[in-house]
Amino acid sequence: MVLGFSIALIIFSLLLMLLVLMHKGKGGGLSDMFGGGMQSSVGGSSVAERNLDRITIVVGLLWFACIIVLGMLIKTNS
Repeated sequence: MVLGFSIALIIFSLLLMLLVLMHKGKGGGLSDMFGGGMQSSVGGSSVAERNLDRITIVVGLLWFACIIVLGMLIKTNS
C-alpha cells in the first residue's frame, strides 16, 4: 500500500511540475528570461488556460491527498 502511494506521489509530482511549466507567464519573472514573455499566436485561448488551471488544481489536490494518506500509512506502520 505504501509502495503504491509512493509511486502515485512520484507520478503526481512529475505531472504537477509539467502542468505548472505549461502555464503562460504573467510577465516580469523567470518566464521572461527564458522567452516566456514573448507574445505568440500559438499561445492558446482563454478556454484552454481555464482548463489547464482546473487540471492543475485537481492534480495538486490529488498530490496533497496522496501526501496525507502516505504520511498516515507510514505513521501507523511505525
